[in-house]
Amino acid sequence: MDLPIVVGVDGSEPSLRAVDWAADEAALRGVPLRLVYASLWEQYEGSAVAHDLGKRSEQVRAQDIVDAAARRAHRRQAEVTVSTLTLPEEPEYALVRESRGASLLVTGTRGRGGLTEALLGSVSLTVAGHAHCPMVVVRGNHDNQARRGTHGRIVVGVGERPATPAAVRFAAAEARRRGAVLDAVRAWRHPAHESTDHPLLAGEPARMHEQQAAEVLEKALNDVPADIDARRRTVEGHTRNALMDASRGADLLVIGAERHHRHFGLQLGRVAHGVLHHSACPVAIVPEPE
Repeated sequence: MDLPIVVGVDGSEPSLRAVDWAADEAALRGVPLRLVYASLWEQYEGSAVAHDLGKRSEQVRAQDIVDAAARRAHRRQAEVTVSTLTLPEEPEYALVRESRGASLLVTGTRGRGGLTEALLGSVSLTVAGHAHCPMVVVRGNHDNQARRGTHGRIVVGVGERPATPAAVRFAAAEARRRGAVLDAVRAWRHPAHESTDHPLLAGEPARMHEQQAAEVLEKALNDVPADIDARRRTVEGHTRNALMDASRGADLLVIGAERHHRHFGLQLGRVAHGVLHHSACPVAIVPEPE
């Protein structure tokens, strides 16, 4: 049985963009779409669905939200099978639990209480750190529409441990589905203590670190199928900045997150937090094995 793509919906414009993106992804993968609304409150305080239904926001209820999201998904991809679920519980717990039986978990950027989209909402950030399957946070547009992939480019950040290539495998699969280029990015930095004022030696440490970054990239992409156009790019500077720059003109940015037995959930460091908050395109967080 094909595992569904699960989308967290709350009636906000960011969550409706997530429905659009997920419907396109479900059509690409040939899998069902499952729309989940979870809240301890029966009524919804918001405007996007209320406007569509011609109701005041305080009159909109859980079933209205998932029904409106389902209609939107059908309009977007009529052939995708859509199911809905409403749950009277905190969305963080509900979505993490739903991720156990999902091929992909998708959310928007809105936080509870209508927090600004400039930063990732608390629900999406919490779920990103505990999901049991790859998770995509849809961001990059602010006009209540999710763009179909038009750039033909999937970016994957390659970290220190290329021996755990779950993120690379995920990115390669996404590139294949879209017929897109796989753009693997590895950042490197020149340690300050290795600097030298000697003009004949000044470039040697930098070349060494860049070469090491290139070798890490090569190892990480070693098992990528030959029919995928995989490109390697080393960038001097902070990883977070390199990936945020690479997200411009990309259809998806993929990063890995490690799970440790002594840590509840995934290790989302400064790089993951930075791209989740500021990426110019949707971001996929892929759990790496321990």
